[in-house]
Amino acid sequence: MSTYILLSTISAKGKKTLGTKPERILEVNKEIEAHGAKVIAQYAVLGPYDFVNIVEAPDNESITRVSMELGARGTIQIMTLPAIPIEDFIKVLKK
Repeated sequence: MSTYILLSTISAKGKKTLGTKPERILEVNKEIEAHGAKVIAQYAVLGPYDFVNIVEAPDNESITRVSMELGARGTIQIMTLPAIPIEDFIKVLKK
């Protein structure tokens, strides 16, 4: 499994949903898992993004599907970043 960082910004529509049903966040996590990915950690943050999620997925195609399907709803914009463990990064630099 590969690790990805998802930086999310919720739309006005998404904010309205969370205002009336905050547990919707946990329902979305289950939807992510239905696509073969797993939420490792999740944080609400202050600043230009509303949430930071650490997610494991089998491959880039799987996480792309998750990001596109969630984003297509119009309630969230997601920036998806592949995360490289430092040990692997150092190995690449030594080649």
